[in-house]
Amino acid sequence: MIDLRSLSRRGFLNMAAAGSASLALPGLVRSASAATALPAVNEKNAVIGFGHVGPVTDEGWTWSHHQGVLAVKEKFPNLKKVLEVENVPYSADATRTYRQFVSEGANMIFDTSSTGDFLHEVVRRAKDTAFMECNGHVLMDNLGWYYLAHWYPTYVLGVAAGHLSKSGKLGYVASFPVASVYTSTNAFLMGARTVNPSATCQTITINSWFDPQAAAQAGTALIDNGCDFLFGIMDEAAYLQVAEKRGVWAAMWNTDIRRYGPSSYVSSIIIDFKEYYVEQVRKRLAGEWTPTESLFAMGAGVDRDAWGEKVPADVGKAADAVRTKILGGWSPFVGELKDSKGAVRLAKGQKMSEMDLYNWDWSVEGVTGL
Repeated sequence: MIDLRSLSRRGFLNMAAAGSASLALPGLVRSASAATALPAVNEKNAVIGFGHVGPVTDEGWTWSHHQGVLAVKEKFPNLKKVLEVENVPYSADATRTYRQFVSEGANMIFDTSSTGDFLHEVVRRAKDTAFMECNGHVLMDNLGWYYLAHWYPTYVLGVAAGHLSKSGKLGYVASFPVASVYTSTNAFLMGARTVNPSATCQTITINSWFDPQAAAQAGTALIDNGCDFLFGIMDEAAYLQVAEKRGVWAAMWNTDIRRYGPSSYVSSIIIDFKEYYVEQVRKRLAGEWTPTESLFAMGAGVDRDAWGEKVPADVGKAADAVRTKILGGWSPFVGELKDSKGAVRLAKGQKMSEMDLYNWDWSVEGVTGL
């Protein structure tokens, strides 16, 4: 049976391990207390592997990780080998891919889109190899995980959506019914409801991270149902192109792809793995690497993109005022919160922790379709 949680790819980033002076970026980091550092490796003997869920040309999730690979190559030009495999499936083929990395002498392996037990089987057998799993949930002596606190910039985009939507009907193109999608839709609508308390968010799930045809069809259906602002968690620009043709607003994920819909583009959740990957490889080579659970903070690996050219200045200003509050330590994820069935799930005054947000598995009131 497929563990849908393992298909989720978005949540924590260690931009600076405890005690490290090389990076001073904020973020949540927890270390494996009993783990000891793996021995140092000479750069010219080191092999680093990266396994990706999609093509590096997707201009989205995988492209962003590939920029991190390029940064590693630039910083460490004498590495013996950098292994990079695209389109690693969520199946036993993933296990074979990572076993092949180990057989080629990989000292460190990054699974850039959690393959769960298919990866963990290899981790348990390769004790001398360091593994990092993006959006993972398991910590071992030689396995850590990292992700992005995307819910904060998503909330900011939701504020903008609340100002821009005339109908109050927001549409969301979803990949799978997983934690990253629940968190994203919830944060988006919660931000919008600070402007329009009656706003709603209809979702359509297409069961893929990269399916331009299905994403375009979902975007079309949402607009046909009255939505005048589209958001989603796709790795390509299909629903933005639909929004451009239909004259509605759209916000995106991963990268700045406004050229596909310059009049509709509002912003994007922008992600950046370059510094993180360079630092993790540096630690592995130096004999300083130990497994950590890591979450990128807003402003340090994940943020909103620059506002689209058609976004009114006052809308951007209003949304950025909220962003400034969040950067100052304020959290909007405080109760009372009800779920989509009207039941109270978070008591008044209770604050959600970062792990609560990372593992969110229910929809707030006003979100439908999940």
